[in-house]
Amino acid sequence: MGERFASVEAVDVMVRDPLHGRRVLVTGHTGFKGSWLSIWLQKLGAHVAGFALDPPTSPSMFVTACAGDGLADFRGDVRNAVALGEVFSRFDPEVVFHLAAQSIVREGYRAPVETYATNVVGTATVLDACRRASSVRAIVVASSDKCYENRNWIWGYRENDPLGGFDPYSSSKACTEFVCAAFRQSFFEQASPRTGLATARAGNVIGGGDWARDRLVPDLARAANGGQRAMIRNPAAVRPWQHVLEPLAGYLELARRLCADATAYSGSWNFGPPPDSMQTVESVVTRLATHWQGSLNWTMDGGVHPHEAGRLLVDSSKAAHDLGWRTRLTFEETIGITADWYAAARGEATDLRRFTEAQIDSYAGKAPSC
Repeated sequence: MGERFASVEAVDVMVRDPLHGRRVLVTGHTGFKGSWLSIWLQKLGAHVAGFALDPPTSPSMFVTACAGDGLADFRGDVRNAVALGEVFSRFDPEVVFHLAAQSIVREGYRAPVETYATNVVGTATVLDACRRASSVRAIVVASSDKCYENRNWIWGYRENDPLGGFDPYSSSKACTEFVCAAFRQSFFEQASPRTGLATARAGNVIGGGDWARDRLVPDLARAANGGQRAMIRNPAAVRPWQHVLEPLAGYLELARRLCADATAYSGSWNFGPPPDSMQTVESVVTRLATHWQGSLNWTMDGGVHPHEAGRLLVDSSKAAHDLGWRTRLTFEETIGITADWYAAARGEATDLRRFTEAQIDSYAGKAPSC
């Protein structure tokens, strides 16, 4: 599998990153996004610690890509204030990325109380630990585009549009936003020096190493590896697909800016792809099949399923204007490097940590789109 991007001196650039040498805590580091972020932070030269439950799936990105190598690995529930406080006391973080969450819409229907407890109470517990730690200068909370009151508009939602949520998961993310706003106004804006707190609202992400159930690409990968057809619930649903590295680049830039100016960059931020990346589920499956090494087949799941949004797009103009953040990958590149990662994972001799780092290097060296 060859490199899809031009070779650049990405590592040299990373050494000079403002996060280099900082103590960074990632909650949810054993999950899909958390694993990618933890590896990227280590490449930037940050001193990284993670606090999370055990990996949520088997296989998992955390284990197969050795994401825990080189970081301080703490295990526990983010709702446990005592355990979390001990980690803060021992590690004394300067930057906190809060990614620990229940992140599956359908799981929210199956376990609504657990979803609210993890996403809302868990966030409040993390923020309370942050406000008690004098070392913390920047906090980035991973939210979701589903926090908006979805009216199935054809245009993107902006950060000042109403929050809502039809289902328990989406509603829990709107509640998370309210919790963050309350802590920001009540505590962090009053601190001296101020602590920056931002929420990052990202759309649907795909990428290698995701094995969660009820997500499109992992479901397809599992079916293909087992020689079966994947069951697709709603092939006509339209989503703003982006590679996992796209919003993570936004999270990292937010942390850098918050460390430099907590007042100017606190608040909510959208990180979504441009409108031309809005693709149907069927389009994703079709394009992924062209890159997949082996057979990848699907069939319509005609069962009765809970409500899911038919269309959802966020407007990332604020991030583009104020942070200089833009997506770097086309839809086709996103599909291609995702397929490459899963193909590498099927090779027993592949060092997936090095392969993942190579994809990060290639992404970091690619110029943002206009």
